[in-house]
Amino acid sequence: MSHPWFPTSPCGTGCLSGREDQVGPVRRWWRLTAVVLVVLASFLVLPVLALVGARGREWLVRQVFRSVLLTMGVRLEVSGGDGLAARGRGALVVNNHTSWLDIVAVNAVRPMRAVAKKDIASWPVLGWLVSAAGSVYVHREGLRSLAGTVARLTEVLRAGSMVNVTPEGTTWCGLTRGRFRPAMFQAAIDGGVPVLPVALRFRMRDGSATTAPAFIGDETIVDSVGRVAALRGLVLEVHVLDELAPGRAADRRELAAMAEAAVNTVLTPARTHQNALRAAETASLNQ
Repeated sequence: MSHPWFPTSPCGTGCLSGREDQVGPVRRWWRLTAVVLVVLASFLVLPVLALVGARGREWLVRQVFRSVLLTMGVRLEVSGGDGLAARGRGALVVNNHTSWLDIVAVNAVRPMRAVAKKDIASWPVLGWLVSAAGSVYVHREGLRSLAGTVARLTEVLRAGSMVNVTPEGTTWCGLTRGRFRPAMFQAAIDGGVPVLPVALRFRMRDGSATTAPAFIGDETIVDSVGRVAALRGLVLEVHVLDELAPGRAADRRELAAMAEAAVNTVLTPARTHQNALRAAETASLNQ
Protein backbone atom coordinates (compact mmCIF):
# COMPACT_ATOMS: atom_id res chain seq x y z
CA MET A 1 0.00 0.00 0.00
CA SER A 2 1.45 3.36 -1.02
CA HIS A 3 1.72 6.19 1.48
CA PRO A 4 -0.94 8.88 0.91
CA TRP A 5 1.85 11.40 0.21
CA PHE A 6 2.79 9.66 -2.99
CA PRO A 7 0.88 10.86 -6.07
CA THR A 8 -1.90 8.79 -7.59
CA SER A 9 -3.45 9.17 -11.00
CA PRO A 10 -7.19 9.18 -11.71
CA CYS A 11 -6.48 7.56 -15.10
CA GLY A 12 -7.87 4.08 -15.69
CA THR A 13 -9.10 1.87 -18.50
CA GLY A 14 -11.81 4.44 -19.24
CA CYS A 15 -9.06 6.69 -20.61
CA LEU A 16 -8.27 4.19 -23.39
CA SER A 17 -10.10 5.05 -26.60
CA GLY A 18 -9.66 1.71 -28.36
CA ARG A 19 -10.17 3.34 -31.77
CA GLU A 20 -6.59 3.04 -33.02
CA ASP A 21 -5.71 0.97 -36.08
CA GLN A 22 -4.44 -2.47 -35.18
CA VAL A 23 -2.30 -5.08 -36.86
CA GLY A 24 -3.52 -8.61 -37.48
CA PRO A 25 -3.05 -11.47 -35.01
CA VAL A 26 -0.06 -12.91 -36.89
CA ARG A 27 1.85 -9.61 -36.74
CA ARG A 28 0.86 -9.17 -33.08
CA TRP A 29 2.19 -12.58 -32.06
CA TRP A 30 5.34 -12.04 -34.10
CA ARG A 31 6.02 -8.83 -32.19
CA LEU A 32 5.52 -10.52 -28.85
CA THR A 33 7.77 -13.40 -29.90
CA ALA A 34 10.42 -10.95 -31.06
CA VAL A 35 10.33 -9.17 -27.69
CA VAL A 36 10.91 -12.51 -25.96
CA LEU A 37 13.93 -13.03 -28.22
CA VAL A 38 15.21 -9.59 -27.20
CA VAL A 39 14.86 -10.70 -23.57
CA LEU A 40 16.96 -13.78 -24.22
CA ALA A 41 19.55 -11.82 -26.19
CA SER A 42 19.82 -9.22 -23.42
CA PHE A 43 20.83 -11.93 -20.95
CA LEU A 44 23.54 -13.07 -23.36
CA VAL A 45 24.85 -9.50 -23.43
CA LEU A 46 25.38 -9.43 -19.66
CA PRO A 47 28.83 -11.11 -19.61
CA VAL A 48 29.96 -8.90 -22.49
CA LEU A 49 29.22 -5.69 -20.56
CA ALA A 50 32.01 -6.50 -18.12
CA LEU A 51 34.52 -6.83 -20.96
CA VAL A 52 33.88 -3.65 -22.93
CA GLY A 53 34.53 -0.04 -22.01
CA ALA A 54 31.97 2.62 -21.11
CA ARG A 55 31.28 3.50 -24.74
CA GLY A 56 30.85 -0.16 -25.63
CA ARG A 57 28.42 -0.72 -22.76
CA GLU A 58 26.42 2.36 -23.74
CA TRP A 59 26.25 1.20 -27.37
CA LEU A 60 25.11 -2.32 -26.45
CA VAL A 61 22.45 -1.15 -23.99
CA ARG A 62 21.17 1.41 -26.49
CA GLN A 63 20.81 -1.33 -29.11
CA VAL A 64 18.74 -3.46 -26.75
CA PHE A 65 16.33 -0.60 -26.03
CA ARG A 66 16.11 0.29 -29.71
CA SER A 67 15.41 -3.35 -30.49
CA VAL A 68 12.46 -3.28 -28.08
CA LEU A 69 11.00 -0.32 -29.98
CA LEU A 70 11.69 -1.93 -33.34
CA THR A 71 10.10 -5.26 -32.46
CA MET A 72 7.03 -3.52 -31.02
CA GLY A 73 6.54 -1.47 -34.18
CA VAL A 74 7.18 1.88 -32.45
CA ARG A 75 8.78 4.64 -34.52
CA LEU A 76 11.05 6.91 -32.49
CA GLU A 77 11.32 10.59 -33.45
CA VAL A 78 13.92 12.64 -31.56
CA SER A 79 14.45 16.40 -31.51
CA GLY A 80 17.28 18.03 -29.58
CA GLY A 81 18.90 14.67 -28.92
CA ASP A 82 22.35 16.26 -28.74
CA GLY A 83 21.32 17.59 -25.34
CA LEU A 84 21.67 14.04 -23.99
CA ALA A 85 25.23 13.65 -25.28
CA ALA A 86 28.01 12.91 -22.81
CA ARG A 87 28.93 16.14 -21.03
CA GLY A 88 31.48 15.15 -18.37
CA ARG A 89 29.15 16.20 -15.55
CA GLY A 90 25.94 15.01 -14.01
CA ALA A 91 22.44 16.08 -14.99
CA LEU A 92 18.94 15.36 -13.73
CA VAL A 93 16.86 14.32 -16.76
CA VAL A 94 13.12 14.72 -16.08
CA ASN A 95 10.16 13.80 -18.27
CA ASN A 96 6.40 13.38 -18.20
CA HIS A 97 5.33 9.80 -17.45
CA THR A 98 2.79 7.84 -19.47
CA SER A 99 4.09 4.37 -20.22
CA TRP A 100 6.78 1.76 -19.66
CA LEU A 101 7.88 2.89 -23.14
CA ASP A 102 9.12 6.15 -21.55
CA ILE A 103 12.07 4.26 -20.04
CA VAL A 104 12.74 2.54 -23.36
CA ALA A 105 12.68 5.79 -25.35
CA VAL A 106 15.03 7.77 -23.11
CA ASN A 107 17.56 4.94 -23.02
CA ALA A 108 17.25 4.33 -26.75
CA VAL A 109 18.55 7.89 -27.16
CA ARG A 110 21.08 7.79 -24.30
CA PRO A 111 21.39 4.96 -21.74
CA MET A 112 21.51 6.37 -18.22
CA ARG A 113 20.75 5.61 -14.61
CA ALA A 114 17.26 6.19 -13.27
CA VAL A 115 15.22 6.73 -10.15
CA ALA A 116 12.49 4.11 -10.39
CA LYS A 117 9.86 2.33 -8.32
CA LYS A 118 11.20 -0.80 -6.67
CA ASP A 119 8.75 -3.09 -8.48
CA ILE A 120 10.30 -2.18 -11.85
CA ALA A 121 13.30 -4.32 -10.86
CA SER A 122 11.12 -7.42 -11.34
CA TRP A 123 9.97 -6.48 -14.86
CA PRO A 124 11.31 -8.62 -17.74
CA VAL A 125 14.03 -6.96 -19.87
CA LEU A 126 13.40 -3.43 -18.60
CA GLY A 127 13.93 -4.38 -14.97
CA TRP A 128 17.21 -6.10 -15.69
CA LEU A 129 18.51 -3.31 -17.89
CA VAL A 130 17.44 -0.54 -15.51
CA SER A 131 19.04 -2.37 -12.58
CA ALA A 132 22.23 -3.10 -14.54
CA ALA A 133 22.53 0.63 -15.24
CA GLY A 134 22.84 1.31 -11.49
CA SER A 135 19.38 2.72 -10.89
CA VAL A 136 18.32 4.27 -7.60
CA TYR A 137 15.10 2.63 -6.42
CA VAL A 138 12.45 4.35 -4.35
CA HIS A 139 10.03 2.48 -2.10
CA ARG A 140 6.40 3.61 -2.11
CA GLU A 141 5.57 2.07 1.27
CA GLY A 142 6.37 5.21 3.22
CA LEU A 143 8.22 8.48 3.46
CA ARG A 144 11.17 7.29 5.52
CA SER A 145 13.06 6.09 2.46
CA LEU A 146 12.61 9.37 0.55
CA ALA A 147 15.39 11.34 2.26
CA GLY A 148 17.82 8.49 1.69
CA THR A 149 16.83 8.27 -1.96
CA VAL A 150 17.44 12.01 -2.48
CA ALA A 151 20.80 11.76 -0.70
CA ARG A 152 21.83 8.77 -2.85
CA LEU A 153 20.70 10.58 -5.99
CA THR A 154 22.76 13.62 -5.02
CA GLU A 155 25.87 11.46 -4.72
CA VAL A 156 25.28 9.87 -8.11
CA LEU A 157 24.78 13.27 -9.78
CA ARG A 158 27.88 14.73 -8.16
CA ALA A 159 29.86 11.76 -9.48
CA GLY A 160 28.99 12.83 -13.02
CA SER A 161 26.09 10.54 -13.95
CA MET A 162 23.01 11.50 -15.90
CA VAL A 163 19.94 10.22 -14.05
CA ASN A 164 16.40 9.94 -15.38
CA VAL A 165 13.53 10.86 -13.04
CA THR A 166 9.76 10.95 -13.65
CA PRO A 167 8.68 13.67 -11.18
CA GLU A 168 4.94 13.11 -11.70
CA GLY A 169 5.51 10.05 -9.52
CA THR A 170 3.13 7.78 -11.41
CA THR A 171 1.83 7.21 -14.93
CA TRP A 172 -0.95 9.21 -16.56
CA CYS A 173 -2.89 8.56 -19.76
CA GLY A 174 -1.08 11.22 -21.78
CA LEU A 175 -4.06 13.50 -22.32
CA THR A 176 -4.10 14.34 -18.63
CA ARG A 177 -0.94 14.88 -16.59
CA GLY A 178 0.23 15.27 -13.03
CA ARG A 179 2.24 18.00 -11.37
CA PHE A 180 6.01 17.71 -11.13
CA ARG A 181 6.74 16.86 -7.48
CA PRO A 182 9.73 18.82 -6.16
CA ALA A 183 11.48 16.25 -3.91
CA MET A 184 13.98 14.87 -6.44
CA PHE A 185 14.85 18.34 -7.71
CA GLN A 186 16.57 18.94 -4.37
CA ALA A 187 19.25 16.51 -5.50
CA ALA A 188 20.06 18.71 -8.52
CA ILE A 189 20.37 21.75 -6.24
CA ASP A 190 22.50 19.92 -3.66
CA GLY A 191 24.61 18.31 -6.39
CA GLY A 192 25.05 21.56 -8.32
CA VAL A 193 23.98 19.97 -11.62
CA PRO A 194 21.53 21.16 -14.29
CA VAL A 195 18.02 19.82 -14.90
CA LEU A 196 17.32 18.63 -18.43
CA PRO A 197 13.57 18.55 -19.26
CA VAL A 198 12.37 15.99 -21.83
CA ALA A 199 8.85 15.94 -23.25
CA LEU A 200 7.46 12.61 -24.45
CA ARG A 201 4.41 12.47 -26.69
CA PHE A 202 2.63 9.48 -28.24
CA ARG A 203 0.70 9.76 -31.47
CA MET A 204 -0.41 7.60 -34.35
CA ARG A 205 1.10 7.78 -37.82
CA ASP A 206 -1.77 9.99 -39.03
CA GLY A 207 -0.97 12.56 -36.33
CA SER A 208 -3.86 11.75 -33.99
CA ALA A 209 -3.20 11.56 -30.26
CA THR A 210 -3.48 8.19 -28.54
CA THR A 211 -3.73 6.93 -24.97
CA ALA A 212 -3.22 3.27 -25.94
CA PRO A 213 0.43 3.06 -24.75
CA ALA A 214 -0.49 4.30 -21.25
CA PHE A 215 0.32 1.98 -18.33
CA ILE A 216 -2.51 2.92 -15.99
CA GLY A 217 -5.03 1.56 -13.52
CA ASP A 218 -4.66 -1.96 -12.16
CA GLU A 219 -3.39 -3.54 -15.35
CA THR A 220 -0.16 -5.55 -15.44
CA ILE A 221 2.90 -4.89 -17.55
CA VAL A 222 1.88 -7.91 -19.67
CA ASP A 223 -1.50 -6.30 -20.40
CA SER A 224 0.13 -3.06 -21.48
CA VAL A 225 2.77 -4.75 -23.65
CA GLY A 226 0.06 -6.77 -25.40
CA ARG A 227 -1.96 -3.64 -26.17
CA VAL A 228 1.07 -1.84 -27.61
CA ALA A 229 1.95 -4.89 -29.72
CA ALA A 230 -1.47 -4.64 -31.39
CA LEU A 231 -1.07 -1.02 -32.53
CA ARG A 232 -0.39 -0.06 -36.12
CA GLY A 233 1.65 3.09 -36.72
CA LEU A 234 2.56 4.15 -33.16
CA VAL A 235 5.00 7.07 -32.99
CA LEU A 236 6.87 8.18 -29.87
CA GLU A 237 8.26 11.71 -29.96
CA VAL A 238 11.19 12.61 -27.70
CA HIS A 239 11.79 16.35 -27.34
CA VAL A 240 14.99 17.18 -25.45
CA LEU A 241 14.69 20.78 -24.21
CA ASP A 242 17.15 23.37 -22.95
CA GLU A 243 18.78 22.63 -19.62
CA LEU A 244 17.92 24.55 -16.48
CA ALA A 245 20.75 25.62 -14.19
CA PRO A 246 19.82 24.97 -10.53
CA GLY A 247 20.91 28.49 -9.63
CA ARG A 248 18.04 29.92 -11.70
CA ALA A 249 15.50 28.76 -9.10
CA ALA A 250 14.99 29.96 -5.54
CA ASP A 251 14.25 26.43 -4.33
CA ARG A 252 13.26 22.93 -5.48
CA ARG A 253 9.60 23.90 -5.91
CA GLU A 254 10.44 26.66 -8.32
CA LEU A 255 12.90 24.42 -10.16
CA ALA A 256 10.20 21.74 -10.52
CA ALA A 257 7.73 24.33 -11.80
CA MET A 258 10.25 25.59 -14.36
CA ALA A 259 10.87 22.07 -15.66
CA GLU A 260 7.13 21.35 -15.83
CA ALA A 261 6.53 24.60 -17.73
CA ALA A 262 9.25 23.69 -20.22
CA VAL A 263 7.67 20.29 -20.89
CA ASN A 264 4.26 21.95 -21.24
CA THR A 265 5.54 24.11 -24.08
CA VAL A 266 5.61 20.90 -26.13
CA LEU A 267 2.54 19.25 -24.64
CA THR A 268 0.18 22.23 -24.86
CA PRO A 269 -2.79 20.29 -26.33
CA ALA A 270 -2.58 17.75 -23.51
CA ARG A 271 -2.41 20.56 -20.96
CA THR A 272 -5.52 22.20 -22.41
CA HIS A 273 -7.38 18.91 -22.11
CA GLN A 274 -6.22 18.55 -18.52
CA ASN A 275 -7.42 22.02 -17.58
CA ALA A 276 -10.83 21.22 -19.05
CA LEU A 277 -10.96 18.00 -17.05
CA ARG A 278 -10.08 19.79 -13.81
CA ALA A 279 -12.75 22.42 -14.49
CA ALA A 280 -15.32 19.67 -15.03
CA GLU A 281 -14.29 17.94 -11.81
CA THR A 282 -14.54 21.22 -9.88
CA ALA A 283 -17.99 21.92 -11.33
CA SER A 284 -19.23 18.46 -10.35
CA LEU A 285 -17.98 18.90 -6.79
CA ASN A 286 -19.78 22.23 -6.49
CA GLN A 287 -23.11 20.82 -7.59
